[in-house]
Amino acid sequence: MKFKHTLRFLIAGFGVWIASASAQDFVKERVPSWMRLSGEMRLREEGFLGQGFREGADDMYLLQRFRLGLQVQPAPWLKGFVQGQDARVSFTGLAARAPHQDSADLRQAWVQFGEAATHHIEVRAGRQELAFGEERLVGASNWGNISRTFDALRVGFQSGGYRVDAFASSVVAPKDHVLDSHAHGEVLTGLYGDISSWVPHAKVQPYFLWSRTPSVLGETGATGSQHTDTLGVRWAGDLPKGLLYTMELAFQTGRWAGDRTHAWAGFWRIGHEFSALPLRPGLRLEVNHASGDSDPSDGRHGTFNVLYPTAHDKYGLTDQVGWKNINHIGLIADAKPVRNVVLQLKFHDWWLASARDGLYNAGGALLVRDPTGSVGTHVGEEVSFQASWTVSPHLQIGGGVGHLFPGGFLEHTTPGHGYTFPYVSLAYGF
Repeated sequence: MKFKHTLRFLIAGFGVWIASASAQDFVKERVPSWMRLSGEMRLREEGFLGQGFREGADDMYLLQRFRLGLQVQPAPWLKGFVQGQDARVSFTGLAARAPHQDSADLRQAWVQFGEAATHHIEVRAGRQELAFGEERLVGASNWGNISRTFDALRVGFQSGGYRVDAFASSVVAPKDHVLDSHAHGEVLTGLYGDISSWVPHAKVQPYFLWSRTPSVLGETGATGSQHTDTLGVRWAGDLPKGLLYTMELAFQTGRWAGDRTHAWAGFWRIGHEFSALPLRPGLRLEVNHASGDSDPSDGRHGTFNVLYPTAHDKYGLTDQVGWKNINHIGLIADAKPVRNVVLQLKFHDWWLASARDGLYNAGGALLVRDPTGSVGTHVGEEVSFQASWTVSPHLQIGGGVGHLFPGGFLEHTTPGHGYTFPYVSLAYGF
């Protein structure tokens, strides 16, 4: 069975290589200078062993994604972009198709007036990606087979060393065999700034986000709307001795189906690349915290809302842990044995921030909860290895495997079997 999976991946990958090379030649020969044709063909064989932390709940499947986009710029102050996408999943057994499949649909379609870098202001309207900072709260989630876009109006202003983006949006809800539309009643508006010129050797990005969802479940079991106000800042820079650091803090207030929201989250990272040593090794230490709800019946909603993140691999390769009700320590070591090849070894350890709240995955969905809080808070550990090879500016090959070792919390609330996530990928873009 494993051999068949590998064989079909190699055959499909060879087809991607040939087709993409032909597409690139066509672009060079036929498209005028004021137009730019772009495309992506991506294959990823992935799967899981131990879904739900149950022995024998295994699956392997092939993800395929094709994108074709056209950008036109008839004048320096005017440009537009349209992009189609076909995302599919094949050879799946247990895996649901919904998160992976959206055949032949419109992914982006926007028009932009002005350019902030040259004209100080730009206005972009239409279906588009929104991605800010490290995308911990608002991102395109491009690891996913479908990824994420918004129907949005975005206005950017830039002058000197600072910039601010104001936007109003609604996330697009993918539906297979139906033209995608934005999620009715789901609204995300915000201001995202960059005031790096004010602080030497640092990038400082303050932001304010306001989100609304028409229907959520409150502590009492009643449904109602939620609105969340998020005030935060991302700060990254360098220290003496070649140390690099990043931190992000976010605080939330609002209402959650009648309950008052008081939540917060933080991220801290420090690292160093030893560029003078063989293999150019790097070492990073990461710490994450996201508040949980310590009392499910007090009318206070303490669980941090991750909004619309790009969360893959930020809190573990297996994506079984997200930035909600969690304390997390991560250690990442990487090396570059040859040009364009990167190897990474990662270790993660997690504890629940609040014992009576649950464990949430990378996308923010609840996996399991102990309302009594009596089984402990240690979620478990994960060890993962990843390798990537940039063969050319257009072709990338990668792969990896991560294994989650359940801690006391998972051993008592689930069957307690380990969870493994392997993958191998090939992407060709032009």
